[in-house]
Amino acid sequence: MQSSAEPGAFSTKGEATRARIIQRALELAGNIGLESVSIGDLAQDLGLSKSGLFAHFRSKERLLLDVLEVAAEHFAARIFRPAVKKPRGEARLVALFELWLKQIYSRELPGGCVFMAGAFEWDDREGPVRERVVGHFKALHQTLAGAARISIDEKQFRADLDVDQFANELHAVLLKYHLEARLLRNRRALPHARRAFQRLLADARV
Repeated sequence: MQSSAEPGAFSTKGEATRARIIQRALELAGNIGLESVSIGDLAQDLGLSKSGLFAHFRSKERLLLDVLEVAAEHFAARIFRPAVKKPRGEARLVALFELWLKQIYSRELPGGCVFMAGAFEWDDREGPVRERVVGHFKALHQTLAGAARISIDEKQFRADLDVDQFANELHAVLLKYHLEARLLRNRRALPHARRAFQRLLADARV
């Protein structure tokens, strides 16, 4: 499936320009945060007039919402859709975990996950951008819990497993890896994350 951020997905020059703006804004947001993305700086960076760039979105809020939409699509295309091609159950969870680890340190997102940046910027604020960030994390939790529930259905995980607790702990391992690998640059971050994941799986198995 072609990402909505790729110019080839659009039939007009205006749509292609809009996609290029969103992609660049996504790259910047990972480095400097969502709120720090400036219409003026984006225009200068892309060789556009400020008024011309603004005409594509009409507001900074609309730009940020589009950036988050594209970020969510990237996330799904690189993690969720490849993972669901694996056999139902633990194999799918393992694939999801490994793909997520790879994405955290991907060069395609030089500043890291834009939703992580948004979580800290918008945790005490209100508005559509916060709602979009909250919706993303709720969807992640539901996906992880659902994957654990499928493993129960496949008789690979214990029938009494608390899938919400499993999802919380798995997400915690991934968030901790993000911190250790990107901020602290801990060379042992990867083996630590994998060891924690294996313990989580071992506790969940039948």
